[in-house]
Amino acid sequence: MDLAILWHFHQPIYRRPRSRDYVLPWVNFHATKNYYQMARLAEETGFPCTYNFAPCLLEQIEDYAQGTALDPFQLALELPPDRLGPVEIERLRKFVPDETHATRLQRRALESFFSPIDPLPADAAGMFHRQKEIHQGLIPLWKKLSDERRAELTVSPYYHPLLPMIFDAAAAGPESPPGVTFRHPGDGHIQIRTGREYFRSVFGRYPKGIWPSEGGVSREAAAAIAEAGFAFAVTDENVLWKSLGGYDRRALFKPHRAEHLTVFFRDRELSDLIGFEYQRWPAKDAVADLLRRLDERRPDCDEDSLVVLALDGENPWGTFPQNGLPFLRELYARLGSHPGITPIFFEDYLARHRPLPELALAPGTWLGNFSKWSGSPAKNRGWEILARARKACGPLEEILIAEGSDWFWWFGEEQTEEFTFLFEQYIQEAYRRAGLAHE
Repeated sequence: MDLAILWHFHQPIYRRPRSRDYVLPWVNFHATKNYYQMARLAEETGFPCTYNFAPCLLEQIEDYAQGTALDPFQLALELPPDRLGPVEIERLRKFVPDETHATRLQRRALESFFSPIDPLPADAAGMFHRQKEIHQGLIPLWKKLSDERRAELTVSPYYHPLLPMIFDAAAAGPESPPGVTFRHPGDGHIQIRTGREYFRSVFGRYPKGIWPSEGGVSREAAAAIAEAGFAFAVTDENVLWKSLGGYDRRALFKPHRAEHLTVFFRDRELSDLIGFEYQRWPAKDAVADLLRRLDERRPDCDEDSLVVLALDGENPWGTFPQNGLPFLRELYARLGSHPGITPIFFEDYLARHRPLPELALAPGTWLGNFSKWSGSPAKNRGWEILARARKACGPLEEILIAEGSDWFWWFGEEQTEEFTFLFEQYIQEAYRRAGLAHE
């Protein structure tokens, strides 16, 4: 049994239009805490995993590496403690909500930016120096790992759009926004092509694979991905069940052809156990349970079978003890030595095995349906705003940014005002650039 693990890294555009002013700090936070930790683990363990990057994330990491990101959260970390006002304190409480004492709050917030994979510098000056080192060395480190074949790197469409709905919002089926006509295949092609080109400009080679944003696929999206030059894509098993018209676990462990693209389907149960459950378990018990479940899949596997785990590679670790380090080290060590399991890159698997015959790919996402991005009044309103702006303004960069999946994920959720603000800012900027009055 072969095993491929894909960790997906992405953040939407957090800066205001026409500026380097950042509204949210999550690129900064995850760069030093999680993207660096995952690279260091790849370097330390040699365990073969696939790491997927959204180009708009890479672009923002470059902002921090070059020192051009204007981040008010970073400024709150750097202020003398006696100059912290109520606004700065509220910003720092995003990282340490249970602390009220200003000096301790600032110190704990700064410490929260780092993984325990390396010893923490003793003072704030040392931590700020470490931050800069990580920002500047992060993308070169990932390139080095890729060049040395210690990591397989893949990419998402540039601004992380939900491709099936960009090609045709009606693809969402029951969750399609009623009364909204949004069908812009050209935008989907732009997002795919520019993502691929940006990846090459950063890493020096074209990616073979793609994690379509949110695992979102359809026949149109798959055809565009293949046309752009990708060899394979990864999505969720529920897309396979909808495409086949029924459940067949043996089929899950083989890639299929769809619109001249090889498509791999992730094992949802195993992926979700890592993403949402195992943080509650001791690391050794969690990994033992995962190995037991992998062994239970053997009767449905043959020598050509591949089990795929694919999930978020940045957010889960905050809920694990020690940022997930004990779990990940145990996972890589045990999987690497478990009889009958061969960890492998997708590219290497494809070099040895043929996909199954052509499959008529049903529209779907990693969640299965589209309900997290469409269907509710707030989310449908977002699609209405985007559809009118796209019709009026054309495929401006601001429209492509507003097509990102994250805005729609968060519409209607509590305490997500910054996401609504940024979406509206890019819509307004599109109208301004087009020389039109904003509706």
